Parts: sequence; structure tokens; C-alpha cells
Amino acid sequence: MREGCVPLRIAVNPTTIESAPLFMAGQMLAGDVELIAGKIPRLLDGSADAATNAETQALLFSLERADIRIILTVSECAYRIVAPRASGVRAPADLRGKRIGTLRHTSSHFYAVKTLRAAGLSEADAAIVHVPLEDMPAALKRSDIDALSIWEPVAEAAIEGLAGDAAVIEAPELFRERFNLNTTAAVLRDPSRRAALVSFVRTLIEAARRVRSQPSAAWPLLSRNINLAVPAIEKLWRQFRFPAALPSDLLPLLIEEEQWLAAAQDRRPRSDAALAALIDDSILREAQGSAAS
Repeated sequence: MREGCVPLRIAVNPTTIESAPLFMAGQMLAGDVELIAGKIPRLLDGSADAATNAETQALLFSLERADIRIILTVSECAYRIVAPRASGVRAPADLRGKRIGTLRHTSSHFYAVKTLRAAGLSEADAAIVHVPLEDMPAALKRSDIDALSIWEPVAEAAIEGLAGDAAVIEAPELFRERFNLNTTAAVLRDPSRRAALVSFVRTLIEAARRVRSQPSAAWPLLSRNINLAVPAIEKLWRQFRFPAALPSDLLPLLIEEEQWLAAAQDRRPRSDAALAALIDDSILREAQGSAAS
């Protein structure tokens, strides 16, 4: 650990493959960072300096805390809609009138909406059913719902639960979840924590490069941290990307999701400028600059 420094506290989702580069970066910076289980709420209660979450949650929590900042897209995931073949679901148009299980107001809910729109349908043309994450595969198998829209590895668990009887709708061209590293304006204004965050992001960029170039070397570390067997991680790996960047389409995605969330919450959507302010590329630029020097 750097002398006299308190470790940077990074809240990381301990259940998702998207977290792979963070676990590797944490190992590379042992002692200088503390990885703790959690998401954006850890920023709100002050127990973390940065936190991972999908872009949808950054939008929602920034209604409460306008100083939340997205500083890096660590990973991207292509979602899947899973249905038993008996439901008749084979393509997006088949979702008309179906009960789609998901977690409301999350990226998985938005993927269901995007899939419906691809078939010329609206959200009102199906029944969105909130299902607890831990009950999703069983609810699908019991026929409590007709289809399931959720992230990995839950989607894969649902497929396996249907024992060869699953139909899958996958359209990564419609939507990829952006699994981002978020912080607050207060952290960015603090010279000590800002410097530590730049160091972490610089290491995270290198960790993501290693994850991309040598994925099998990252799988055992990921397996230990998310309690998922290496063969299962290997099977799902194709669903993920690890850019460790700020993609040019991030703001358009935030704008589109904001319109959807605002309608669901019966409020006025925020302006494009207000949403652009949620993205801060200064840490990334500093990290890239220091890496090049």
C-alpha cells in the first residue's frame, strides 16, 4: 500500500462475469484498492469511492444524486430472452400477449422493450412481470411466465432448467448492457482520491486488455470471486466484451433509456445536456495520458 494512503474502495457486483477486469485490477493493485461487494447504493451511503452498475441504474440513482458520474464502461453484455418452446415464442413478434418476466426498470427490462420494438410492438403489447432474480429459472419452468429477459448467468440457468426445450431470442445489435464504473463529483474533486482513481482506471484498462487477450487466464480468478465454475464462464464468454473505454454510443443510449424511464415514472425526461453531464471522461483521459508518458 502507498504509505499514508487509505485504500480506494471500489464496490463491485460479485455475481456477474462483467466484473472480471475489476477482480484482475484489484489483484494487480493489492493493498492500494479494496474491492467490496455492492453497486451504486454504496456511493450514496459513502461506503465506496466508485461502484459498478449497468447504465440504467446510473440514470435512476442520479435522479436522487445528480452528482453521480459514469467514468468508464468496463464491460458490455449481450442479453437473451429465453422461453420454453411450448410458449410459441421463436421471434420478437411472438412476444405479443406474452408474460415476460424480468426485473422492472433495469437493463433487462429495457432489453425486453427493445426486442418488442424491433417487431413493431410496444411494451403495452406484452405483460411485463416482475420476478425476483433468484426465482426466475423456476418461474419459467413452472409456466408462471411465458418468457424471461435477464442477464447472465441467470439466462443460461433458465436455458439449462428447460433441459433442451428452450427457445432463445438474442439481438446484440439492438442492445448491449453497459456495465460502468461510476463515482461522484465529490470524489473527483478530492485530489487524493482522484489520483487513486486515475491509478485504478489505468490498471483497469490494462486488466481489461489481459482479459481480452488471455481470457482463460482470467477465468479461475473470476470463478473464485463470483462462485461460478470455469466451464460455465467459458460457455458464456461470447456474450461479453471488455472495452474499458467510453463508447461513442453511450450518450445516445442514456438518452433513449431516459425517455423510456421518464414515461414509466410519469415525469419529464431530462435534457440531453443534463444526461451528457453524467458522463465524465476526465479520469479516463488522465489515465490514458499517464500510461503514455
